[in-house]
Amino acid sequence: MLVQGDKSNHLLATLPASDRERLAVDLERVTLPMGEVIHEAGAAQSFVYFPVNCIVSLLYVLADGDTAEVAIVGNDGLVGMPVITGGSRSPHRAIVQSAGVALRMPAKSLRTEFERGGPSQQILLRYSQALMIQIGQTAVCNRHHSLDQQLCRWLLMSIDRLSGNDLTITQELISNMLGVRREGVTGAAGKLQKLGAISYARGKITVLDRAQLETLSCECYETVRAEYVRLLPWDTTAIANPLAVA
Repeated sequence: MLVQGDKSNHLLATLPASDRERLAVDLERVTLPMGEVIHEAGAAQSFVYFPVNCIVSLLYVLADGDTAEVAIVGNDGLVGMPVITGGSRSPHRAIVQSAGVALRMPAKSLRTEFERGGPSQQILLRYSQALMIQIGQTAVCNRHHSLDQQLCRWLLMSIDRLSGNDLTITQELISNMLGVRREGVTGAAGKLQKLGAISYARGKITVLDRAQLETLSCECYETVRAEYVRLLPWDTTAIANPLAVA
């Protein structure tokens, strides 16, 4: 797990204190309901979001309307990387997978901070690399691993980016994330429930046995987790800062 037991955004908390103080002026707390589209594919991004206790999925949208998740962002990072990596538009739709709170700021404010250079620029570039690794590994996983393994990976990555083991989400939304039929998700989730790894009822999934999920998952989960830890050594002492949200 990346970091446990905090209610802030780890990427913000990792930035130098002076940079966090500058950014705090432009940050606002927003509540994001499940299913809300933050931005569509190809649309200009006026704001960036630092999730606190919500999860945002980045989806690739095909011409026929079908979608598949390529990455998830939670309290580990940032939604809106294109605004600081050379463009203002993303090829992905960003949709709230798990409702909660995020910290939002104008895209131009983060771009100004990025252009200052220094440690914050390096941290944001490292996060960009970690996100690209996640996107690439997700593509490999979707092509080569079973739906059961994909669901285990997805559940582990999701709870890593929340402060607990509960996910409020429907099987229909999971099927859209993974780009598979709902019946397949129902079957895979049923197997995990019988094994005692999860419980599922009324749109809520609770992870009961994390170790078992890690055993049943493919290597993709550990590959992504290890790269995030390597690239972004979270400074947990910085969590108690003005950006924290109770």
